[in-house]
Amino acid sequence: MSRILKGMAFSRIKIDSAKMGGEPCIRDLRMPVATIVKLYADGWTPDQILTDWPDLELADLSEALRFAAEASRVHQFPTI
Repeated sequence: MSRILKGMAFSRIKIDSAKMGGEPCIRDLRMPVATIVKLYADGWTPDQILTDWPDLELADLSEALRFAAEASRVHQFPTI
C-alpha cells in the first residue's frame, strides 16, 4: 500500500500497523476503507453512512472510494 500513498495524496487514509492490523482506515477513527466500500456496494447512500457514523465526513467517503479504486488499479489479481 505504501506505493499507492507515495503516488497520490490521501490525507484522510491512515495505515498504522499498530491499529486494525495495518488495514487502511479513515483518519484515526478505526473505520476501515473496506467497510465504507462494502456499505456502498450494499446500496447505502452517503447520507445513510454519515447518519449511522456521525464522526465521518463526506470527504472521508470520497477519499475511501478513491483509495480503493487506486488500490485495485495497482494490484495484480489472479485470473478467475
